[in-house]
Amino acid sequence: MGRFYSLNDYFRDTFGEKIYKVSLDGGFTCPNRDGKVGFGGCIFCSEEGSGEFSGDRHKKIYQQIEDQLQLISKKFPSGKVIAYFQNFTNTYADIPYLKKVYEEALSHPRVMGLAIATRPDCLGEDVLQLLDKMNQKTFLWIELGLQTVNEEVATFFHRGYPLSVYTKACDDLKKYRIRFVTHILLGLPKEKEEDGLKTALYAQECGTWGIKIHCLYVQKNTYLEQLYKNHEIKIQKKDEFVKKVVTILENLSYNIVIHRLTGDGDRESLIAPLWTLKKRDVLNSIQKELKLRENLKK
Repeated sequence: MGRFYSLNDYFRDTFGEKIYKVSLDGGFTCPNRDGKVGFGGCIFCSEEGSGEFSGDRHKKIYQQIEDQLQLISKKFPSGKVIAYFQNFTNTYADIPYLKKVYEEALSHPRVMGLAIATRPDCLGEDVLQLLDKMNQKTFLWIELGLQTVNEEVATFFHRGYPLSVYTKACDDLKKYRIRFVTHILLGLPKEKEEDGLKTALYAQECGTWGIKIHCLYVQKNTYLEQLYKNHEIKIQKKDEFVKKVVTILENLSYNIVIHRLTGDGDRESLIAPLWTLKKRDVLNSIQKELKLRENLKK
């Protein structure tokens, strides 16, 4: 769109080419599900651990990459890809297992880097040292599911850790010079109008390399579905979401890499809001709002 620094822009500037991500299932779980932190996970998290479009966890990592490449073969028949460990908590295992799955991904000839989604409370010193080694031999970034700086909201959706844990994780990753991306979720129950912007600015202050913006959506078989059916939560409208996104983009440094502007809900499991299914329309609306605000400033 030209009004912010997208991940595609970054790839072209840094590597001189378009690079795709292939989403993988590393067979992980989450401490917010297995009892270490809590049970059931965050109230919006699906049975797939927010990885509806990732590979088949019953297959080896290498085969998952092959499968994902086949899915994008028509639009991307050749070229490098990032192996994206997406669903659940992808540093929540013993070091030998982590090393095994990461290195298996890197063994594929088309894989040029790793993206690893995790929780800030799953970055112990042993994990950081492993990530440091990975960072020295490949292009790496870590994704942290912060969602919001509003502690009341975070408690309500059962995030399972205080803001200070995210802050420490940022400091630890910076110490090892490891890039990290911060996830922001807009439309959460009990959130205030300015929470999205506050979260983005806090992440920027903590040194985040990138930002991923998501829209809260209700999926089947989640606790959020129960709240929605009982009319205990309000789902944001498209124009509300768009305005929040644009406000974030207007106030962030252009150097922050924007990895995502809206989330992708699975059609089979999505309950609400249905407008999120029209992703191109949402992206066009964001562009229009950006242009409108620019014109008003002239």
